[in-house]
Parts: sequence; structure tokens; C-alpha cells
Amino acid sequence: MSDLRRVILLFSHTLTLAQEQELREEWNVTSMVYLPAELQRLWSGVPPHLDSLASYLTPLWEWLEREANAGDVAVIQGEFGAVYLTVNKAIELGLVPLYATTRREVVEVSQPDGSVMQERVFSHVRFRVYGR
Repeated sequence: MSDLRRVILLFSHTLTLAQEQELREEWNVTSMVYLPAELQRLWSGVPPHLDSLASYLTPLWEWLEREANAGDVAVIQGEFGAVYLTVNKAIELGLVPLYATTRREVVEVSQPDGSVMQERVFSHVRFRVYGR
């Protein structure tokens, strides 16, 4: 990747230091654009009872169309249906849609009462382009 660009962040948490570093070094991202608060609430709270998400996601897509430039990167993770539709919208807008891959380590600890407690540690590995 040779062009300097921004990353639009469509997910429910903040980037880790490893993720920021990769975006800067591997994807030539110069700035991070988080969703405005009202759109973050919309993205993080997709109602499960809706038959269709298109009208629900329209305010987010309108913002994305105004905010993003062709060639910008968009990290898109969240509710599966919303992600699918938004990845397609990002591609229509000429964005590079990414998702994070992780390594998962599970530690099991036997408890005195015979139950087992699990602790999961997720470590960022890399970003991958949707569809490749």
C-alpha cells in the first residue's frame, strides 16, 4: 500500500496498540476516525427483532458516504448482518474493508467445588481484507 489514508472504525471497542501500529505501518493509515456517539450506539445496539437492517443502518451509511474517501480503510466488525451489509456498502464507496484476526488462548482452572473456570486471552494477529 503506498497512498496515505484514514481508517474509519466501525466496531464496538477501541483499537489496541498492536492494531494501531499495524494500521500505520502496513496500511499507511495517518488518522483514525471513530464513529460519532449516536452512530456508535446504533452500531453497538443492532436490534435482533428487525426483519431488515437497511433502514436501521441508513444513518450510518449516509455518514460513511460523507466522511470516507475512496481508498480509505474501514475496519468493520459487529453484528453479522450489519457487517455483511456495511462491507458491501464500503466496497461500493471504494473503501478497503478490513477485519481483525486474533489468536485465542484458553486457560482452564479447576475450582475447589469441581467446576472449571476458563480465561480467554485474545491477541491481535493481523488485519485481513474482506473477500480475499
